[in-house]
Amino acid sequence: MAAHILVVEPDPAIRQLLELNLTSAGHEAASCLDAESALVLMEYSLPEMLLLEWDLPGQTGEALIRRLRAQARTRELPIIMVSGRAGEHDKILALESGADDYLTKPFNPRELLARMGAVLRRRVPHVSSETVQMAGLRLDPGTQRVIAGSRQVALGPVEFRLLNFLMHHPERVHTRSQLLDKVWGRHAVLDERTVDTHVGRLRSALQPSGHQEHIETVRGTGYRFVAWNARADWSGAA
Repeated sequence: MAAHILVVEPDPAIRQLLELNLTSAGHEAASCLDAESALVLMEYSLPEMLLLEWDLPGQTGEALIRRLRAQARTRELPIIMVSGRAGEHDKILALESGADDYLTKPFNPRELLARMGAVLRRRVPHVSSETVQMAGLRLDPGTQRVIAGSRQVALGPVEFRLLNFLMHHPERVHTRSQLLDKVWGRHAVLDERTVDTHVGRLRSALQPSGHQEHIETVRGTGYRFVAWNARADWSGAA
């Protein structure tokens, strides 16, 4: 499950290692070195997961977790503490403060990715892991790929989840509020116009193959995926 991850880590070498492993696994990664910078970044864009060190300049990672859990907008934000502190007391305190998991440095990147996947499955809305093929589009959650005819479509994590949900529920109309719940999750505190923005990005990515017409706007209600349209029947294109 690809996601947008914010890394809060003061050590540049570890920060670079985390970003490299995250992007190699298909995630989008941003980073900063302290709690204050993290709060500024989250004001503009809320990540889908936070990875942070305990020992940060200024406000500690543990204090940042408590602050985030006290706010409605970030109360359900998935958080994993990746810290050099290995004491049992530190782990317990971090979890009691609201961390979803705790990983001690040095860490195995594969273990971190596995723990992230487990937390995201609990926190982020479930979308189908089954490959779906219709209207000349083939979407494979296992490889995070969308194929239009013989061409691969480049999608961001949110656009991929949005298309995944719509294709697994074809012809049904979904309101913007429903899409926020199903694609972003019930913890997301976002304006419904966010849905319009990502639908626009999804359509732009599908436009070269003509498949943007399968993402239909239902005036006054929301959106749906139509398996066939008047211009073309793409069912034999894949």
